Amino acid sequence: MTAEDRIRTLPCWAGSIDIAPLPGGLSNANYLVKDAAGQHVVRFGKDYPFHHVFRDREVMTARAAHAGGFAPAVHYAEPGIMVTQFLGARTYLAEDVRANIGRVASLMRGFHREMPNHVSGAGFMFWVFHVIRDYARTLQAGDSRMTGELPRYLALADELERAQALLPIVFGHNDLLPANLLDDGHKLWLIDFEYAGFNTAMFDLAGVASNAGMSEDESEKLLTAYLSREPDEKIRRSHAAMQCASLLREAMWSMVSELHLDAPGVDYVAYTGENLARLEIALENYRTKYGIQKP
Repeated sequence: MTAEDRIRTLPCWAGSIDIAPLPGGLSNANYLVKDAAGQHVVRFGKDYPFHHVFRDREVMTARAAHAGGFAPAVHYAEPGIMVTQFLGARTYLAEDVRANIGRVASLMRGFHREMPNHVSGAGFMFWVFHVIRDYARTLQAGDSRMTGELPRYLALADELERAQALLPIVFGHNDLLPANLLDDGHKLWLIDFEYAGFNTAMFDLAGVASNAGMSEDESEKLLTAYLSREPDEKIRRSHAAMQCASLLREAMWSMVSELHLDAPGVDYVAYTGENLARLEIALENYRTKYGIQKP
C-alpha cells in the first residue's frame, strides 16, 4: 500500500480528499490533505529507538502543546500516523529567527513554563550529553565509518558538559530548527515534538541560536530577552558550550541516520559533514574565548 493509499483509508476525512506531498523532513514523510472540513497535515513516522523517538510520546506532546496554545490541533492519530491542523502559516528560515529574536524568546519561555501543566505519562529527560554518549554506543555497534572519531567526540562532550551552568528543569522542545517555527502573521507556533522532554532551557537557547546562525550579539540579545536580564559570564559560557554540544549532537544524529535511515532525497553523509564543519567553527570560537575547561 502506498502512502497515498493509506491516507485515503483513514477514517477522519469529511468527503473526498486531495493529497499533495509536503517537502522537507530528514526522517519523516508529510502530506497536505484537503477535505470538506479544511486542510490537514498527515505525518508518517515510525518509532526510532536509536534516536530515542517514540511516536506515542510525540502524539501526547503535540496534544499537550495544542492545549497550551503552542501548536496546531491533532485531529487523528494511530500507530505511525498523525493528522494535524494545517495553519497555512509561514515556515521560518534562519533569517526570520534572527529578525524576530524577542518573539522567539517569548515563545520559548512560555513553552518551557506552561508545558508541564499539560504533558502526561512517564517523564522523558532529554540531556544532550547522554544522547551523545548513547549515539557513540550505537555507532560503535554499527561499525560506523566515524568509529575512529568517537573517543574525541566523547571527550569533547565531557568538556562541554563541565561548562554548563546550574539551571532549573523545564519542558523543552529540543529540536528548534527554524523550520519548526511557524508564523501566521499574529503569533508564532511550534511543530515537530519528536525530541521534546524535560531539560534545562539552555539546550533550546543554544539550539535556536546555533540553527539560526546567530552572531554573538544576537545570542546575547536572545539570552537577555529570555531571562529578562543580561546574562552573566557563566551563562554566556554555558550557552557557547551548549551551541557546540548541539552541533555535535546534530552531526552524530546524522551519523546514526547513515546507518539506520533512508529518507528519499536526504544525503546523510553530506549533512554529517555540514554539521561537523559548523562544529569546528563554533568550537574554535568557544575555546578562543573561554579556553578548555579541565576536569
